Amino acid sequence: MRRIHVGNALSAFGLGFTVPYLYVYVAQVRGLGAMTAGLVLAVFAVAALIVLPFAGRAIVRQGPLPVLLTALVTAAVGSLSLGLAGHASTVLLSAAALGAGQAVMQPALATMIVDCSTSETRSRAFATQFFLQNLGLGVGGLIGGHLVDTTSAASFTLLFAIEAAMFLLLVVVMTTLRLPHAPRIVGAPAQSARGSWKQLLGNRAMLQLCVLGFVLFFACYGQFESGLSAYGVEAAGISTSALGTALAANTAMIVVAQFAVLRFVERRKRSRVIALVGLIWAVAWLTAGYAGLGHGSQEMATAAFVSTYALFGLGEAMLSPTVAPLVADLAPEGMAGQYNSAFALVKQLALAVGPAVGGPLGASLHAPYIVTFLLFSLGITYLALRLGKQLTPVQNQPSLRKSRVVAQGGAQSASIAA
Repeated sequence: MRRIHVGNALSAFGLGFTVPYLYVYVAQVRGLGAMTAGLVLAVFAVAALIVLPFAGRAIVRQGPLPVLLTALVTAAVGSLSLGLAGHASTVLLSAAALGAGQAVMQPALATMIVDCSTSETRSRAFATQFFLQNLGLGVGGLIGGHLVDTTSAASFTLLFAIEAAMFLLLVVVMTTLRLPHAPRIVGAPAQSARGSWKQLLGNRAMLQLCVLGFVLFFACYGQFESGLSAYGVEAAGISTSALGTALAANTAMIVVAQFAVLRFVERRKRSRVIALVGLIWAVAWLTAGYAGLGHGSQEMATAAFVSTYALFGLGEAMLSPTVAPLVADLAPEGMAGQYNSAFALVKQLALAVGPAVGGPLGASLHAPYIVTFLLFSLGITYLALRLGKQLTPVQNQPSLRKSRVVAQGGAQSASIAA
């Protein structure tokens, strides 16, 4: 588990070097224009949507480790070639390789965490993963910002080379890993794969979780760098430096609150925790509404906008030990990879649709934008409570398993003593 967490931190650290500067690199440094830069960002999403349905099948057949190693090598090649690319076609192909590799890493690492944890320790394991991912992205972005020079293509080549080196270093770390067991399906793999998708689609609780997950990612993560930032600049008059402060407040909230929130989350029903996140995000959207539609001073608007991102961070810290472990607990034995990939696919769809819808709304239709996503946040609360009715008591609250085991053990000991 320690090696897996190191792997999460290294991959996030490498991505933090390049992701914030990708648009500037393609459009300005390589001189390929805003259109090509936009296509590069779109290619990341499209590549993920293409490979994720096959990633789950591969994880089920081969186990997560070989799939992860393949994804890491693919991402390293894509990153290094992106740093050296000078033509639009090369840039797009490199972005496709990097995007595909990066997308497959997520369900592979998540499945490895499932294999190395129990229902009682899984929430803490995924909370640690989320904490290290945000810390790695923040530190990588901070260091990358000091290394980058928009007048020098070589400085960007260095950034992409460091990112590739992080992926290859992770390959070395992962080759020393020995998982407790691999989720393999013995027999005819093609038939098993088809059956697994049919079984997944027949899992009503999983389908409801996927719908809930789409709304979660659409209403929060899909707005961070598109609709919400556009709304802040256009409606609230937020400066670019204040926008950076808001993003930093989001990361800081996650880093500071993650393990304090974990104690609150572990002994409560997952459905109610997610429902509470919906209410917290509703307050966040109301705060954003005050920032852009209120009549206070610019300082008050900026403070409200920064608080919006901090409230989103608090909700994210509550979700990390809740949603991912729930996906694992809903998966039948040996099918965690398939379920993790399906949920990652839903996430990618939401992250692709979110900016397309939220960007134009946030930039021009300010009041409808706030009202729309306020309603989406309240919808999260409704969907979460509805999902809770489909879960078994232990799926909804894993701490019950420990108490039941203790109770059964005590009763058994008493009968033996008698």
